[in-house]
Amino acid sequence: MPINIYKGAKSFFKLASNTFAVKLKIFIKDKRKLMSLFSMKHSEAAYRADFVLYGITVLVLAAFLLLTGQYGQWLEIVALVGLGLVSWTLIEYVLHRFVMHALQPFSRWHDEHHQQPNALICTPTIMSMMLIATLVFLPYLLLFDNLQQACALTLGVVFGYFIYSIMHHVTHYCRADNAWLKQCKRWHAQHHCNNDQPVCFGVTSGFWDHVFGSAHRRKK
Repeated sequence: MPINIYKGAKSFFKLASNTFAVKLKIFIKDKRKLMSLFSMKHSEAAYRADFVLYGITVLVLAAFLLLTGQYGQWLEIVALVGLGLVSWTLIEYVLHRFVMHALQPFSRWHDEHHQQPNALICTPTIMSMMLIATLVFLPYLLLFDNLQQACALTLGVVFGYFIYSIMHHVTHYCRADNAWLKQCKRWHAQHHCNNDQPVCFGVTSGFWDHVFGSAHRRKK
């Protein structure tokens, strides 16, 4: 029985990979379609798809951990998810300050967002997913050879990115109906209003701005 399952799974993944390779080859031939995957300016459908895909990724990773986790592993899993979530706030700060504002061509692309703050401009989904996979999931999996732990850490980072995406959307496109949301919008507005010397790089959290001295300070 296990042999038949293994053979069936192997045949399925072989068929799926061949189908994907054929479709990818066709897609790559259309350069305009290929470059659209890496475009910072999104259509409304592509912009909304980013939320959907990351929401699905969070649910899939959480379901995998719930189905495979055992009683004695839950504390470890929760700790790794928490570590991933906290790590995201630092990753977000470092990428925003030292890549999106200091390193070409990323700073040029990000400047489009500053010039058109209400346009649907954000990091392409394929790029953000590739970065999380290559900088978080794969290194942990290769170093510790533990799929469950790698998924737990990745879940924390992906969930952090998902929260970031929602908060960034809210600060730009939603009305502030409470004091906390008004504070978030003011914080991010300070980032957009200080183009000569940017401040307030954190969107998910302002903690690292206070740690590294990039929080906005009112003039006395």
